[in-house]
Amino acid sequence: MAQDPAEPEERLSTGSPELDRILNGGLVRHRLYLVEGTAGTGKTTLALQFAIEGAAQGEKTLYITLAETAEELNAAARSHGWSLDPIEVYELVPLEARIDRQQTVLQPSEVELGETMQLVCERIEAAAPDRLVIDSLSELRLLARDPLRFRRQILALKAFLSGRRCTTLVLDDLTVLPNGLQMHSIVHGVLSLEQRHRGYGAVRRRLHVLKMRGSPFQSGHHDFLIAPGRICVFPSLIAEEGDGAFPPETVSSGLPELDSLLGGGLARGTVTMLIGPSGSGKSSLALQYAMAAVGREESAAIFAFDETFATFAERSVGLGFDVRAAVAGGHMAWEEVQPTRISPGEFVWRVRRQVEDRGVRLVVIDSLNSYLAAMPEEQMLMLQMHELLKYLDGSGVTTLLVMAQHGLAGEPHAPVDLSFLSDAIVLLRLFEAGGEVRKAISVVKKRSGVHETAIREYRLTAEGIRVGPVLPDFSGLLSGTPATLAQGAPVPQPGGSDAD
Repeated sequence: MAQDPAEPEERLSTGSPELDRILNGGLVRHRLYLVEGTAGTGKTTLALQFAIEGAAQGEKTLYITLAETAEELNAAARSHGWSLDPIEVYELVPLEARIDRQQTVLQPSEVELGETMQLVCERIEAAAPDRLVIDSLSELRLLARDPLRFRRQILALKAFLSGRRCTTLVLDDLTVLPNGLQMHSIVHGVLSLEQRHRGYGAVRRRLHVLKMRGSPFQSGHHDFLIAPGRICVFPSLIAEEGDGAFPPETVSSGLPELDSLLGGGLARGTVTMLIGPSGSGKSSLALQYAMAAVGREESAAIFAFDETFATFAERSVGLGFDVRAAVAGGHMAWEEVQPTRISPGEFVWRVRRQVEDRGVRLVVIDSLNSYLAAMPEEQMLMLQMHELLKYLDGSGVTTLLVMAQHGLAGEPHAPVDLSFLSDAIVLLRLFEAGGEVRKAISVVKKRSGVHETAIREYRLTAEGIRVGPVLPDFSGLLSGTPATLAQGAPVPQPGGSDAD
C-alpha cells in the first residue's frame, strides 16, 4: 500500500515482538482494534501485555473492566509476574448487574446501557490515556439487547475516541456470534484468537489477523502459546524468507566411501531423506553428518522426537563421538521435542531461531514419522514441512530427514511421498546372510548430480560408521531376503575394505 513519506504511520508495540512482526511493525497508533475469541483463548492476557508494554514505554494506560473485578485482573497479572501498579484499572460493573439497581419498569437498553456508556466516556476523558483497553463488549451487547442499538453505541464510542490520540483495544468473547460480526466493519483492525483441543496433550492456540485497515500484515493462522510472563506468537513461515545467497558447495560426511557413494557428497541447500527400517542405522548416519559439520567448525542442530539426550549421548559414545562436548561448546544444538506439547508453528519457529540466530548450517529432524504421528489432528502438516524445507534450502542449510519404513524385512513401505520432500534419498536395508543380520546402504536419488548405483555394506562399530565394499554377489538385497548369484560362492564377510 502506498504511503505518503511525509506522514509516516506511527506504530506501537503490542508487547510481543513476533506479533509486531505479523502486523508489519505493530499497531498503527490512534486507532480502534477488536480482539475477539471465545473464553480461554487469551484475550485478557494479550490485552494486559499490550497495556503493560505501554506503561513500560512511559505511556498513560487505562484498563476498563466490565466483566472482571480489579482483584481478579490483578490476580491474572500476578500469575505472569506482572504488576498493574503503573496502569489505571477502572472497574465498572454494569448497572443491570447490581442488585440494588435492578428494576423492571424500563428496559435495560433504555437506562443502564446509556448510563454505562456515559461512565465509560467520562473516565476516558478524565484519564486521557495513550492506550486504552475495554474488556469486554459482551457486557454492553447484553445490555443493548437490540443489535441496532448496540451498533449505534459502538459507533458513538468510536466517534468519541476519534481525535483523542488514543490507541484502543476492545475485547469480545463472542457470546452472541451473529451480532459479534457487526464489529468488523466498525473497527480499524480485527485479531481473532482460537483454541483447539487435541485428542491428547496440550491445547493448541492460534490467531489470525482478519483485517488491518490501511496497513499490510501477514495473513494466515499463527500458532501461539501463553507462557509465564508473555504470549509467545509463532509467525507462519513464508518459504521465500530464505535469502538464497550462498555459494554452491559440497557437504562432506567425513567418510570418503560414503561421499563417493553420493557422487562427492551432499549439495549445500538440499534435503536428504535417510530412510530404512527400524535399527538400520538412520539416526547414526545423521549423527555422522552432524559431527562432520562440527569438525568443520560449522553449527549443526538436531531436533529429536524419539529419544532423550541421555540416550542419544550414550549411543554416540558407542560410535566414538563425543556429542556432550559438541553441545557444551555451542557447535551442536540438541532440541528434544515434546510431541504432546508442541504445535507445528512452534516447531517451525524453533528451527528458524537456530538458523537465523545461531547460523546453523546443518539441520537433522529425527524423525519425520514421529512429527506426523505427534499431531494427528493437523490437516496441513506435510505442506508446512514442505514450506520449512524450502525455507531451509533457500537459507543454504543442508537438511537431513530421518524416516522409518514400516516393516523390518521384506519390502518396507514409506508413509509419505518421498519426492515431494527430498532432493536425495539414501536407502538403508537390513538383510540376513551367513547367519547374521547385516546392513546395506545405497543412493536411489540425487537431484543435484550423479551418484553411485552400487549397494554397499554398512556397519556401525566402536570406531564409528564404516561403509564397506560393493556387494556384487547378491541379488534381492533391497527386499531383505537376498540370494547369492554364483552357486557355491562364499558369502562376503562383514568388514570388507574397512581396514583399508
